[in-house]
Amino acid sequence: MNKRLMALAVAGALAAPLAASAEGTHVTIFGRLQAEYATVDIDGFNAQTAVADDALQSRWGLQIAEDLGAGLRAIGRIEYSLNPGGDDRRLAREQWVGLGGDQWGELKFGRVQSVLKDFAGGHSIDPFAYTSLHANGSGGLMTSSSNGYGSGDAGFVNSAIRFDSPVVEGFSVAGLLMPGDADKNDPALGAARDLALAGITSPTIVEALGAAGSQTYAGGENGEWDFQVAAKYSGQFDTVGVDVFGAYSRDNASKFQKSWGVKDEQIWRGGAVFSVGDFRLRGQYEYVIDANPFGGAASCTSAAAFGNAVGPYSLDGGRGQCNSAMNPNGNGSLWIAGADYTIGNTTLVAQGGMAVAKKTGDASEPFGTYAKRNVENITIGVIHNLSRRSSLFGGYQRVWVKDRNAAALGAGDADRNVYSVGVRHDF
Repeated sequence: MNKRLMALAVAGALAAPLAASAEGTHVTIFGRLQAEYATVDIDGFNAQTAVADDALQSRWGLQIAEDLGAGLRAIGRIEYSLNPGGDDRRLAREQWVGLGGDQWGELKFGRVQSVLKDFAGGHSIDPFAYTSLHANGSGGLMTSSSNGYGSGDAGFVNSAIRFDSPVVEGFSVAGLLMPGDADKNDPALGAARDLALAGITSPTIVEALGAAGSQTYAGGENGEWDFQVAAKYSGQFDTVGVDVFGAYSRDNASKFQKSWGVKDEQIWRGGAVFSVGDFRLRGQYEYVIDANPFGGAASCTSAAAFGNAVGPYSLDGGRGQCNSAMNPNGNGSLWIAGADYTIGNTTLVAQGGMAVAKKTGDASEPFGTYAKRNVENITIGVIHNLSRRSSLFGGYQRVWVKDRNAAALGAGDADRNVYSVGVRHDF
């Protein structure tokens, strides 16, 4: 009896400080598990099949909130990715702390999502986001910068400040700021700088480091702030629901990047979603100006690609593809249009679009000359909700690539077929 009483006393003593520290703070454990049986068949390569979550949809995390009174609350989020296919991918996703209020919105500090990813279009208009059938990256229809400024599945923006306003009469805005000179924290750019100081100035090598590098820091020089701004409107007009959005993103080149002729990158985006009953029609258009090859719109993430990004530095010959990328220092456009129809718990999806990377450069420039590249995509599929938290999905995607750079680079994009079925559960 004495031993039991002592054990209870010790347990109570240990629990007391934990309860005190948690007083007034609400911590929610959340997550998502997803697995796909997917086949990626690229012309010129053996078809690849895997049971995995190559798009990095699976994750777990903690959502933290404390009521501070007067309508103000402290908020935070810690999130890591998982891979039910067996690969150990404990990669950081969102990690931020901030303040929120129903009257003035939310202000976040840390590693956040781009407003082009979850606010103004992006994943919010792609039913197959975070799957092998996605529209960004290897799908070729949305900017998927490795620095996180686009809509890439694995893309997040480090060292950032993000603001999301409340919805007022259907209108809302969002903005993101990223301080300058943060490129010194980027290991890929640091390696490129070291090579340059050592006299190794091959454009291919430096471009490879920039494109393959770290989904981490960007930022201009001398206090220049990278930024994104976006606005959207949602309204109901009789039986027609209307959502309209627009966004602008600016990635200022650092001093080191400018020494390689890199300019300040700009992305303009606009789009809309119209819904009538169970039918939804959606579209998005982006125009890229002076695509940055050091992690910007001339790079991409390789999520759901089953391989490395294409180029002379690809370790697997280019099976990964990087269809959303523009040519270095070049301009281009990307668009997607689609329709959904819901019957009970089942949604039928059809979508497609095109990316056009315009010809750029000349032999005297550091990155040389790049020819025009076109990418076209169609995707059809189905999503069936088993419950509010569990769903099945599947479909087919065809990508056509017209890459005039392939012969010059010795490697290049090629047409691909993607077949996928998967299951997803939220908790």
